Formats: sequence, C-alpha cells, structure tokens
Amino acid sequence: MSSQALPARAGSSQMLAALSRPGWLTFSAVVLFAFGCVRVISALYYFADSVRINNLTAGAFGNHLFLWGLWDLLIAALAIWGGWSLLSGSTFGRVIGYLWAGLVLIESFMIIGPAPWFAFSSMLLAVLVIYALSLTSGWKDQTQSSA
Repeated sequence: MSSQALPARAGSSQMLAALSRPGWLTFSAVVLFAFGCVRVISALYYFADSVRINNLTAGAFGNHLFLWGLWDLLIAALAIWGGWSLLSGSTFGRVIGYLWAGLVLIESFMIIGPAPWFAFSSMLLAVLVIYALSLTSGWKDQTQSSA
C-alpha cells in the first residue's frame, strides 16, 4: 500500500464540514424524519379506511378519516421539512423541532390513560429533542456562511 494521501475529491471539504455537526442536532433531525415517515404511513391508513384505525368519532375531526389523513400529511410534511432544515443549519428546523416536541408532550398527556407506555416513550423522545435543540443552540453551519 502506498503512503501517499488520497487525492481530494470535489466537494469533499463540504462532506467533512457536515461531520462537524453536533450529534444531538443530527439525532433531532433523524427523529423528525422518522416521525414524518410514520405519519405518512398513518395517513395512508386513514385514506384507505383501514380497520387498523381506532374509533375516532370523539376526536377533533369526528369519523371523517379523510380529514385525519390530511392532518397527518400536513404534520408529516412539516416534520420532514423541519428535519431537512435542521441538517442544513437553518433556524426554521429548530422552530419546527420545538413545536413538534411541544405537540408530542401535549398529545402524550392526552393519551396517557389508554396507552401509558406509548405516552411515556413519546414524552421521553420529545424531552430528548428539546434537550438536543437547546444544547446545540449556538451551533452555526460554517459552510453556509462561506458560500
């Protein structure tokens, strides 16, 4: 094997700069991506009038599953957009991350009676995202400002 350094590729400095992103910020972005994907799947269930859906007649949209599906698609789009924005170092992703965590906390308190394990795990995830976003609040992407 040769002891020469590998030739630099175009864009490799940008890839290396992306590795300088704090791990907690990447964790928050991955959680938002995962949440968005799960909400897209649940929206498909709503649109298909699946039997896997709970009785939602007492919910905000009643038994109108199409509206529940649109709601889930809206939340999924915001979560995926927020995760992408977090990875690019934008403030919009932080705002969406905080809003997402707040909504998850509120929703968890509302479902703690019928689904305590799910509610507790959702609360824990939301608290970790809030911690991650607040811990990395001073980080700025240096590649965005120099370009």
